[in-house]
Amino acid sequence: MTSLTRFLFIVLTCTIATGTVFSAEADKATKQAEVRKSTQDALQRFYKENPALQGEVKRAPGYAVFTTYGASFIIGGAGGSGLAHNNKSGQNTYMNMAQASVGAQIGAAQTETLIIFKSAKAMSQFVNKGWEFGGGGAIEAGAGGKTVGVPQAGGENVIANALYYTLTKNGLTAGGAVAGTKFWKSEDLN
Repeated sequence: MTSLTRFLFIVLTCTIATGTVFSAEADKATKQAEVRKSTQDALQRFYKENPALQGEVKRAPGYAVFTTYGASFIIGGAGGSGLAHNNKSGQNTYMNMAQASVGAQIGAAQTETLIIFKSAKAMSQFVNKGWEFGGGGAIEAGAGGKTVGVPQAGGENVIANALYYTLTKNGLTAGGAVAGTKFWKSEDLN
């Protein structure tokens, strides 16, 4: 290989590698923007259902919003993404969510979850440890972005020192189940 050929090979390799890095960063920024938009859209739906939530979110140390998609027939699973927002610092932590359940259940739905933290410590623990375990039963339905069923607007305390709300955006689920849910930081988006 001549010096010129080696030089051109090195330049071409560096160009491809740099383009890949820039492409990955652009893809990351696009995905982050999608999660932020989805979060804002979900917040508006929660506020429409329960206007008092807007004040609770503003006064809280922080909040988290997730959009999940799931299906169940005795055994169920759901997954999605979202973010935890620190109201004091303005920092967003991009997160993932997965849920597994078993019980008398059937359906498929797109669900939005809002968690309002009552303390900075609760938010920190959620972001860094992110585990919730719970069970229960519900019948929820939604279509075309309109919630028809009964959201958990009572704010069940299923995460320590936080309020937990859900809305079914699309789909239908019915039954009762024991479910385990895991929230964790997204390695790709943070």
